[in-house]
Amino acid sequence: MNHKNNNRSSFSGKIGFVLSAAGASVGLGNIWRFPYLAAKYGGGIFLLIYIILALTFGYSMIVAETSLGRMTGKSPVGAFHTFGKSKWLSFGGWINAIIPILIVPYYSVIGGWVIKYLVEYAKGHGHDLAADGYFSTFISNGVSTELCFIVFTLCTLGIIYAGVRNGIERVSRIMMPILVVLSVVITVYSVTRPGALSGVKYFLIPNPANFSWMTVVAAMGQMFYSLSIAMGILITFGSYMKKDVSIEGSTKNVEIFDTAIAIMAGLMIIPAVFAFSGGDPDTLQAGPSLMFITLPKVFDSMGMGTFVGIMFFVLVLFAAMTSSIALTESAVSTFEDELGWGRKKSTVIMGVIMLALGTLSSLGYGPLGAVKIIGMQFLDFFDFLTNSVMMPIAAITICLLVSRVIGVKAVEEEVMHGESAFRRKKIFNFMIKYLCPVFAAIILLSSVANAFGWITM
Repeated sequence: MNHKNNNRSSFSGKIGFVLSAAGASVGLGNIWRFPYLAAKYGGGIFLLIYIILALTFGYSMIVAETSLGRMTGKSPVGAFHTFGKSKWLSFGGWINAIIPILIVPYYSVIGGWVIKYLVEYAKGHGHDLAADGYFSTFISNGVSTELCFIVFTLCTLGIIYAGVRNGIERVSRIMMPILVVLSVVITVYSVTRPGALSGVKYFLIPNPANFSWMTVVAAMGQMFYSLSIAMGILITFGSYMKKDVSIEGSTKNVEIFDTAIAIMAGLMIIPAVFAFSGGDPDTLQAGPSLMFITLPKVFDSMGMGTFVGIMFFVLVLFAAMTSSIALTESAVSTFEDELGWGRKKSTVIMGVIMLALGTLSSLGYGPLGAVKIIGMQFLDFFDFLTNSVMMPIAAITICLLVSRVIGVKAVEEEVMHGESAFRRKKIFNFMIKYLCPVFAAIILLSSVANAFGWITM
């Protein structure tokens, strides 16, 4: 079963894989989506369900994808093709491969916005950033957004160009520890603000009265995005993983890392916004408005607002950068494997795609504001297409491949390399066969229904 390609890059060991995979999973979704959903769907009860799902659904999907990558030594398309050439297998491989190619351009646009805010805070313009209308004026200015987007894109491509060990692993080893330290510092600062305690209680103490079916659906969707499942990333990173590195142990570390950062993001943001708004959870908006409109106002109302603003946006920049690196790497790896191109050529071509598609998203709120697809700006459309439609379908194809074609036995053997036991074997087998495909289908249906206004999430 070992189709390893011997000249393939690899991580130096477990730490390299864990920090890179955690870097992939800790992204903007943890920072701007998690606190909002937690505030909206019951605080502590949402957090509890999220943790249960991460330990079952999330865990099973990470193990399945990493094993698939390591077993075949290939990126998504090649990994699926290893097991046959049928139409659905080709489709499964390509949908997992195309998702990162479509996500990273618009993700880099948001990365550009983060750079803009960080530069402004560093210049001491924090008060200006908190003004009403600042954000909408900035994103509608095509020149400014485009410049910031190009800077972010070039940084990402430079790291990818340097390779797996010298680029991705080296950067993740530097950025991730700094990210953790910054998270702790900002969290401590936020929870010690006057009036913040009610936000902490709301977020950490589960209240069954706040439970609804939507709590489960929202937690399921969030976990999906935040663990980088079904984006081709984990298959690609699995193919760089050495045989003696424990898949189960690494997965556990990624779970802990990601969940800890998500909890800290909640503690950074929910208490601060609670204190700022006098305890009104509705002031927590989702997405960009939380990060670029609400939080600058919160920082402006605090002492040391500029300092906190700088720290926060450095943290967000690192989180965005590690995720965009992982997404780009997954795309570059597909070009190398499927088209036989070298790393340099693959990186340059991916750069051209990023700049072309990203420019549509970058100018979508300004010069191209009149152009809409199914009523959405380019950025919102790409986000909806990848996150709400393609990723759940990609997850279903992975579940079917593991349970119907490869068989859980072969995955079990892969996990057992260098292991004495597969500790959560029963959970894995049950989840991958029965529950994961059902959960992915629920995420698909609820996300589409939400996009078209049939339900509100």
